[in-house]
Amino acid sequence: MPDRYAVIGHPIAHSKSPLIHGLFAQATGQDMTYGLIDGGADEGGFARALADFRASGGRGLNVTLPFKVQALAAADEASEDARLAGAANALRFDGGRIEARNFDGIGLVRDITHNLGAALAGRRVLVLGAGGATRGALRPLALAGAAEILVANRTADKARALAEELAPHAGACVLRGGGFDALPGAAPFDVVINATSASLSGDAPPVPASAFAPGALAYDMVYGKGLTPFLRAAQAAGVTRVADGVGMLVEQAAEAFAWWRGVRPDTREALARLTVPLE
Repeated sequence: MPDRYAVIGHPIAHSKSPLIHGLFAQATGQDMTYGLIDGGADEGGFARALADFRASGGRGLNVTLPFKVQALAAADEASEDARLAGAANALRFDGGRIEARNFDGIGLVRDITHNLGAALAGRRVLVLGAGGATRGALRPLALAGAAEILVANRTADKARALAEELAPHAGACVLRGGGFDALPGAAPFDVVINATSASLSGDAPPVPASAFAPGALAYDMVYGKGLTPFLRAAQAAGVTRVADGVGMLVEQAAEAFAWWRGVRPDTREALARLTVPLE
């Protein structure tokens, strides 16, 4: 009988994870199935769905909104990335234990450095927003060799608090936080990442053109929306290297697949299937 995996969230019908993991399984010859689980909106829905899936022989879960925090809380063991992020996006069931990981930031770094060919080592990085997406990305970005990371947020105190909390885990990287009003006049950045939800509502964070260094990469974690307001603003500022978050989605899935199955799949076919032209 094939091993069973799934993604859990609410809503979940839109998820591309079954397609991605189906391609991975086919390419690597893995005997497995991958489904969708809607955890519902009621309190306790995630816990019930998790228990039912484990009881039926499920081997592992990807976890998406709004259950990433609950997934971490349910785990008996968690990676440092998951603990620092305060959330888990992948679970593995080992006997009676639940193991948790957070591969979002690792997938982001892999997409930037491997798929897009942009260097992080020694570079200045600007991350827009101070929410959960940023929290999960900072340590992997720092450990990839970024010289400096600035977290910019509408509420400056939130960005400063996040940077101060994670700075001890950032290696040699200088990690700072501040408000959007600190960006005008600041030295330009080599990589600018939009980790806010502004693109989903048709808005763009207030980033001045001066924030982009010559040859900078502008990266929006939102995917499948074409040229988002943030990416349009970057292009208007003269940026020619722009990317959305589809590669991050695929690469974090590949990390989870490798954790579960012991083989890391080639991601090129999934990327080709899911990439939407940025126009």
